[in-house]
Amino acid sequence: MTSSSSIRQAREALGKRLREIRKDSGLTARELAARAGWHESKCSRIENGRTGPSDDDLRVWTLHCGTEGQTADLIATARNIDGAYVEWRRMERSGLRRAQESVLPLWERTRHFRAYSSWLIPGPLQTRAYIEALLRAIRDRRALPDDLEEAVQVRVDKQRILHEGPGRFAVILEESALRHQIGGPATMAGQLGHLLSLATLPNVSLGVIPLNADRTALWPVEDFWIFDEAQVNVELVAAFLTVTQPHEISMYAHTFAGLAELAVYGAPARNLITAAIDSFG
Repeated sequence: MTSSSSIRQAREALGKRLREIRKDSGLTARELAARAGWHESKCSRIENGRTGPSDDDLRVWTLHCGTEGQTADLIATARNIDGAYVEWRRMERSGLRRAQESVLPLWERTRHFRAYSSWLIPGPLQTRAYIEALLRAIRDRRALPDDLEEAVQVRVDKQRILHEGPGRFAVILEESALRHQIGGPATMAGQLGHLLSLATLPNVSLGVIPLNADRTALWPVEDFWIFDEAQVNVELVAAFLTVTQPHEISMYAHTFAGLAELAVYGAPARNLITAAIDSFG
């Protein structure tokens, strides 16, 4: 499911709920629009998910339908939909540091982390040199304000959650993530050596899917993080996607389990990492 279709379905579900509230109140869409001072087509657009209601729209809706006790819940639902798909240019308009800091509360309250990546080493497992090369490239590509050093430090500091927190980390990498060069051969060799060290931590499970694995049943998918059973984050080309609907989280959890079955662990995984280190000279 694409991000746009997921958000559309959520808006349609909210619209259906609002239609039921209106009908239970005995009002027609035209009567509600007249009482609210709206164009008569506005109710239809909201109920069919074509227009997202504002906070004031929802307050007016529940006021005239006599369901003001539902206002807060409806506003929270609508805000979650609006926050599900956030463009990078909006998140990073003041620089990369803010984008790094914005996820800290989520990371601090999560106890079970699951990550899948096909092209890079995930953030908590990155070295400072790898982080700097990665964020510098993002800064330059997106022409962002230069707060590189501050952003790097925020990401480095966040790694205390891996070393000091109570969380468990299950990480699945495609072997290709070990081979994609970020920051040059020396940076990659250091990064992969660091990965070998982290794989020995008792709270870290590291699996690598070999390039020659049979992918008939499950091929590589978009990179994603699962935070407990509460949320999934996906980094897209243009935006940052947050998934909170239980059935979608379940789909990602099921996919992660399938990918985990394809991975190798322990000595076989270390052999793949060591081979990648050797390839960088």
